[in-house]
Amino acid sequence: MKNLLLLLFLVFSFQSIAQVDLINKVKDNQSENAKESFSFESVVDLERTYVKNQGASGTCWSYCSNSFLESEMARMGKKPVNIAPMFTVRNVYEEKAERYVRMHGHLNFGQGGALPDAIEMLKIYGTVPMSVYEGLNYGSDINRHGEMEGILTGMLDAVIANKNKKLSPVWKDAMAGVLDAYLGKVPDEFEYEGKSYTPKSFAKEVVGVNADDYIQITSWNHQTFYEPMVIMVPDNWNYGLSYNVQMDDMIDIIDHALKNGYTISWAGDVSEKYFSWKNGVAYVPEKELREMTPEERASMFNGPKPERTITQEMRQIGYDNYTTTDDHGMQIVGISKDQNGKEWYLVKNSWGESNDYKGYLYMSKNFVRLKTMSFLLHKDGVPKNLKSKIGV
Repeated sequence: MKNLLLLLFLVFSFQSIAQVDLINKVKDNQSENAKESFSFESVVDLERTYVKNQGASGTCWSYCSNSFLESEMARMGKKPVNIAPMFTVRNVYEEKAERYVRMHGHLNFGQGGALPDAIEMLKIYGTVPMSVYEGLNYGSDINRHGEMEGILTGMLDAVIANKNKKLSPVWKDAMAGVLDAYLGKVPDEFEYEGKSYTPKSFAKEVVGVNADDYIQITSWNHQTFYEPMVIMVPDNWNYGLSYNVQMDDMIDIIDHALKNGYTISWAGDVSEKYFSWKNGVAYVPEKELREMTPEERASMFNGPKPERTITQEMRQIGYDNYTTTDDHGMQIVGISKDQNGKEWYLVKNSWGESNDYKGYLYMSKNFVRLKTMSFLLHKDGVPKNLKSKIGV
């Protein structure tokens, strides 16, 4: 029994620290003078707010989807506001905690989440600007959720253990107290640009998006195409649905959306050696890393290189074998061409501005074909023929 408990602890601990470790891991993937070897020309460049930093927390899903909502405001002709990612995160912790207890602990409770969580929390709780709720109430200038997550998990496990033979009526209050201590109390009312709002009125009157207009797209062989499915990954704690389309349909949807003014909230795997955060480039080289010479490895990101052809079957194998996992979320905000005329996606990250492109990177379409878990967008960003196929 002790060994089983230790194993469970390690599994859930790994899930919670995976994103933080990932940031450090991909810093090693780089080539010298890579930026000088690329020449990118903008094709589509959509409006967005400034690059933010999720710090030492696994909250990319909140940062990228709230950044996406900020761009949606701009698309709708509104003045974009910097939405508070930690307000979303706090509400997800509370929602997830209730489900964790109802599932007797058989649920991934941690810092991770799914792309639609920001939309769902906006619909239920509203939202607030970052200036009102930074979520840094614990003496740190960046997000650090390890201690808070450990305390919350310990509390919830004590609730599940049920030593009193029935759940107390105050366990949710106790959890809210911890969240208040670390992230700050949620304001019932606040001032913004000279007007008073509640979180719900701010979401309705200022942000002004309709949560029901947004859908998630994915692509897997083991489910029926053009029907909704649940992506089986630990961070999909709310069992959110995605529309399952063919691999090349994903690219058609992303291209159509971007060219018509809609940005994309994207989730995928960035753990491969051919994803370089430092150099701001992600692609799929023709050769596997183990087949490359030391010279080829050292120059992986020095200018455009030929890429492997990606198939639907390759995607599925990666998912089935855990080589494609739900690592990270970012916002796709444009399309650019390199010096050879090949198109890349311009991507806004939430790891600060420490790389060659000040917080942005370029992902090849083949990388997106292979490493996408799912993406979120406004349903009107989907081409008409595919909207008809999936029934939205």
